Amino acid sequence: MKTKADTLFDMINARQSDGMLSAPAPSSHELQLAVQAALTAPDHHRLQPWRFLTVSGDARLKMGEVLRQALIARGETDEAALNKVRGQPLRAPMILVCVVDTKEHPKVPQVEQVLSMGAAIQNILLMLKALGYGSMWRTGAITESPVVKAAFGLKEHDVIAGFVYIGSLSREIAARELPDVNHFLHEWI
Repeated sequence: MKTKADTLFDMINARQSDGMLSAPAPSSHELQLAVQAALTAPDHHRLQPWRFLTVSGDARLKMGEVLRQALIARGETDEAALNKVRGQPLRAPMILVCVVDTKEHPKVPQVEQVLSMGAAIQNILLMLKALGYGSMWRTGAITESPVVKAAFGLKEHDVIAGFVYIGSLSREIAARELPDVNHFLHEWI
């Protein structure tokens, strides 16, 4: 007989990133469930540093142009690279921009607030999986671009922890092989 822990482990293990996502995206209610799950992430001193912006429809084209301009500002001149980054937001019907609105606090350093967002994003990914959607969490140097931050109306100290691409699964992904836990877990003596 399967326990709740077995069922949860199976769902966690089944979650994988998928770069081939199609419409439909989650409904407003489903997205709210996913973000509500995010808001249960560990949060030292309850600073609630999480902010989420949705990008869908034609706004994805605008986001693509912002990403292109960010690369140009970094000195990129290769037209193929510029066109590639412009098309990235079209890989899914919805993108969730995950922003850490860092707070000054004597007991909660910025890194802890960013880690809290990491836990929040994991909760989103798991809830989306439970709802039957696929997702892919992307980061990279472009998330630190002043051009990107300005376009999204962010402050200089804000951290984009990632772009979560969300949509319906277009293909079946083979189950991944579980790594041997003994390579990662050791007793300290």
